[in-house]
Amino acid sequence: MADTTIERPVFPKKAVVTGGMPYGNKKLHLGHIGGVFIPADIFTRFLRDRIGSENVVFVSGTDCYGSPIVEYHRRAVAEGKFSGSIQDFVRHNHNAQKAELESYYVSNNLFAASALDRAGEIHRELSAQILSTLHANGWLKKMSTPQFFDPKMNVFLNGRQVIGRCPIPGCKSEKAYADECELGHPYEPRDLIAPKSVLTGEAPQMKDVTNWYIDLPSFSKEFAQWIAALEENPGVRPFITSTIKEFLAPPVIYVKQDFEAELQLVRPSLPEHTLREDPSKALPLEFKTLKERDTACAILTSKGIRFRAGKTLTPFRLTGNVDWSIKAPVLEGVEGLTFWVWPESLWAPVSFTKAYLEQAGKDSSEWKKYWCSPDAKVYQFIGEDNIYFYSLAQQAIFMGLQGASPQVFPPEGQLQPTELIANKHLLQFKKKASSSGDIPPIMASDLLKHYTPDQLRAHFCALGLSLRSINFSPKPFNPEASEKESDPVLKEGMLLSNVMNRLARSCFYTSQKYFEGKLPTGDIDQAVIDECTKAILEYEALMHRHEFHTVMMLLDTLIRNASKYWAAAMKTCEVGDGEAVRPVLINAFHYLRTATLLLHPIAPCGAEKIREFLAVDDSLWNWEHAFEPLPFFMKDASAHSFKFLEPRVDFFDKHESQVSFD
Repeated sequence: MADTTIERPVFPKKAVVTGGMPYGNKKLHLGHIGGVFIPADIFTRFLRDRIGSENVVFVSGTDCYGSPIVEYHRRAVAEGKFSGSIQDFVRHNHNAQKAELESYYVSNNLFAASALDRAGEIHRELSAQILSTLHANGWLKKMSTPQFFDPKMNVFLNGRQVIGRCPIPGCKSEKAYADECELGHPYEPRDLIAPKSVLTGEAPQMKDVTNWYIDLPSFSKEFAQWIAALEENPGVRPFITSTIKEFLAPPVIYVKQDFEAELQLVRPSLPEHTLREDPSKALPLEFKTLKERDTACAILTSKGIRFRAGKTLTPFRLTGNVDWSIKAPVLEGVEGLTFWVWPESLWAPVSFTKAYLEQAGKDSSEWKKYWCSPDAKVYQFIGEDNIYFYSLAQQAIFMGLQGASPQVFPPEGQLQPTELIANKHLLQFKKKASSSGDIPPIMASDLLKHYTPDQLRAHFCALGLSLRSINFSPKPFNPEASEKESDPVLKEGMLLSNVMNRLARSCFYTSQKYFEGKLPTGDIDQAVIDECTKAILEYEALMHRHEFHTVMMLLDTLIRNASKYWAAAMKTCEVGDGEAVRPVLINAFHYLRTATLLLHPIAPCGAEKIREFLAVDDSLWNWEHAFEPLPFFMKDASAHSFKFLEPRVDFFDKHESQVSFD
């Protein structure tokens, strides 16, 4: 039985897990798989075991709309790489993404597409409802802002048809677009440095267009309360809160030090401000309000003084004019607008949850039990570049839907705050790979030509992306690797294919040799029970805090301890002495039962194969029985026979490329 003196973590009654949505312009690469979907799937599988699969919904899907897809489709058609409509292009990539996820055993309840089929219909309906509700509740601002215009082509340019340098101080992006860089930093189009039209290569003009914005600065008080709660939550990674807090800073302008003399002349004409000290080469001017900062920006621009705007809360744009998008409802007579892809992708998981539950035959209001109840929790797995959108922007939209007096933690029936699980960058040979950059990432399908899904899942689980950016160095893709050099990707795979396999085979073969393929009767040593109980409790706490790399360290210790126990104990047994083997085998099976339970979310193929040979049903995974020994799962332990294990059978396979043939 479990140690009742230990305070165990509390899990929600119902849960939604979401994976960041890949764009519909490409197949999946290692960042999608290793940085988002495998961690999300591991946690989903654990939650299903922990609170019941009927209470967990794992949704994600292809992000179908927006200027990146338009540009990729245009180029693919122009280069003769694709023929068909943009919808055909998106469906082609969506089908490929779905198949790739399935090949890694990523167990989405629904992997949908924001523009396709019934999920697309629900998403369009929800999008219109959200914009109309935000407007009715008084949270929208109608603003006219400049947009890039190519006079040579006589067209407005969408986000990916303009390229320049990011204006955010300290940004290391090598490529920036109209209103966000490749690292996800948002900014006003007018702040983009050295913009060029990708259609003509010339500098575009700026023309005013009208759009709807949600006013993030209006939620400053609520954001402060939310951040305080996040900092008390041990499951929220510290860099997430620090990233959010950067945007809660006062409005600041950073003037290039080369313009110090010109700045001193113009300062008397600027709104009230403070010249802060800063160790960098920039001169930071801090203002009380965003309006005052924008006034100062206009004055500095008119005087030819170079500057950059710092991170702060600004109105978040909800609409645009990209044709390939969801049409926005007409509000106050403003027609012809469509949704900007970022905001509609934030509520797409709600749409997908509704679509899945409808598909499962549930009532139309069932989705609220997952998204709108304090007893439920939504866990969102994302990359660190997208924290701004999934935190401040999403939270403001959710709060704005409540009415005129929003609450950070609203009552039943309103969208609740989500829990963000952001990972740092998964580097490729110590460099950041990007589909739009100079270093193309390794594709997800190519990795499976050298590794099994369980091997890759265990390796990505162990990387520690919650702490820092981690180097991914698969030997088959490294031209500089020597023949004698070990493959770092196989470290965790060896734990499975060597140590765990050896433990499982030893248990089954010994049972067949001495006990007719049955579990011998007898008691488990208390020391073994205590060790396994401790491992289960620590594992549960680590999962609750999303510390997946430490989970793998715990499993490494448990599995190796079990293997050492077996080797040492069997040395004391004489060959053919079944009675001497009996207590050793009983203990080893308890180690195996515990390790298999804990491996189930991480390496589901091998874990399920062990369950198959134990000849028990899937109640083995139910955490209500996590501390129970194997006989608990057998109708008649004395008569229960394991499935016969033929010689040289593995539970955790090596990839065929790793097997040498004599």
